[in-house]
Amino acid sequence: MAIYDIAGLKVDMTAADNGRTTKQAAAYLSGNQEKDQKIDITINVEEDRILDSMREHPELNRDDWEYMLTSSDFYTQLLNFSGILLHSSCVCVDGMAYAFSADSGTGKSTHTGLWLKKFGDRAYMINDDKPAIRVIDGKVYACGTPWSGKYDYSTPAIVPLVGICFLERSENNWIKKADTGKAVFNIFSQTIRKLTSVRMNCLFDVLEEIFEKVPIYEMGCNISEDAVNTAYHAMKNPDNH
Repeated sequence: MAIYDIAGLKVDMTAADNGRTTKQAAAYLSGNQEKDQKIDITINVEEDRILDSMREHPELNRDDWEYMLTSSDFYTQLLNFSGILLHSSCVCVDGMAYAFSADSGTGKSTHTGLWLKKFGDRAYMINDDKPAIRVIDGKVYACGTPWSGKYDYSTPAIVPLVGICFLERSENNWIKKADTGKAVFNIFSQTIRKLTSVRMNCLFDVLEEIFEKVPIYEMGCNISEDAVNTAYHAMKNPDNH
């Protein structure tokens, strides 16, 4: 058991000492490990649950399942704190976060990789797979978490979120504000959906607040520096689009 600072919350998490989860969470270890402090989220995945998952999907090992189940438990409980999982690659430039989501294989990580190359020291990766999106004191933030994909690109940061952009492949680069119906569908398809009715209501409440405060975009891109310029200028200056 160890206590972590993740997305502005105190997280008490039990995981294998030398496993993937513990290694990726090392950067999030809290400086305060006192047992009597207030804990927001507790994660303790029982061994039977891991073994049941392995029996159902033997192609994944114990380490993989612990990583995925701790992730699921964190993001499910995050709903209690006005936060959601967004399957996306989220980059920070000049202290502001830009999140790019898409179906696997579309190229979102390649796209944000070009942002890091273009902006250099002005930019860093918040999370390349599963950033937490939280509403804190009426503002929306992107937060690094340990559940950051196979390459473990994440930073324990909490950064104001400029916008969320859903990518699709295109020969030409274009970007526009997403209509509400499509935005709801896109975000819902890229977050946790196996929820109780109570938690599902929490999810929709958080989504409603995010939609009110953060622009949602659709973008066609060809994975080039011009695609970075197109996205950056539109999302940085939303009133012009």
